[in-house]
Amino acid sequence: MTDYREILRIKSLGFSERNIAISCPCSSNTVSEVLKRTEELDISWPIPNEQTNEVLEGMLYLKDGRSINNKRMPDLTYIHKELLKNGVSKKLLWTEYLENCRLVGEEPLMYSRFCYYIQQEEQKHHAIMHIGRNPGEQVEVDWAGDPAHIVDPDTGEIIDAYLFVGVMTYSQYAYVEAFINEKQQAWITTHVHMYEYFGSVAKILVPDNCKTAVVHNGGWYNQQLNTVYHEMAQHYGTATFPLGSEDRKISQMQRVLWAISLHGLQLHYEMISSFHWLS
Repeated sequence: MTDYREILRIKSLGFSERNIAISCPCSSNTVSEVLKRTEELDISWPIPNEQTNEVLEGMLYLKDGRSINNKRMPDLTYIHKELLKNGVSKKLLWTEYLENCRLVGEEPLMYSRFCYYIQQEEQKHHAIMHIGRNPGEQVEVDWAGDPAHIVDPDTGEIIDAYLFVGVMTYSQYAYVEAFINEKQQAWITTHVHMYEYFGSVAKILVPDNCKTAVVHNGGWYNQQLNTVYHEMAQHYGTATFPLGSEDRKISQMQRVLWAISLHGLQLHYEMISSFHWLS
């Protein structure tokens, strides 16, 4: 939750909105919006202890689906369902939300506030378990679901482009590369390129059960590494732990895969003309 009390306290000390955003921490847009609303409602520091952040939020933003300043609230139930689909990001849904607001002539929320309400809604449905990670220890790798599309500038032919994504679990530092297929040679090649890009090899490699990494003949509980992939892991001296069916629910990759692979560009709608541009 936004620390409204702290924003007001630091503002009373004469600091700029930028410095307030760094201290709280939150976005500068959030600080600007909060200060604008508190000024409209004549709320200033000091404020009574019983006016907690929860109370202040209730004063600043009504809970009946519309804020006091008449900004249109997003349909959080719809957003929750859409975010479960491949290729759908918060940025894309916000763009859709902006268009809906424009059509009905209502003022939209800023992106930071839009994401804040989504986060609050998600916390109602999901339990969160912290998983300890060490810097540089683990990389999660996978093909990023549905392909993007490349248009040949000479012939106009549309070619599928499959995105490989490797994410450092601790820092979420990522490597993305596009290929014309998801075959074994592309899988191994992109691992080599990923290690060259990172400048080192992680101790643990976690593939997400794609066929180029794992053989599923024995089911989830008797998986075996693909022979070529296992040899590559031996060559680099790294341990390989494929995700199990339960591990998939808490994988760090799931949190960043689409945001990174789509790169905020709605690739499932747009046509690109260069593999180099995608990677």
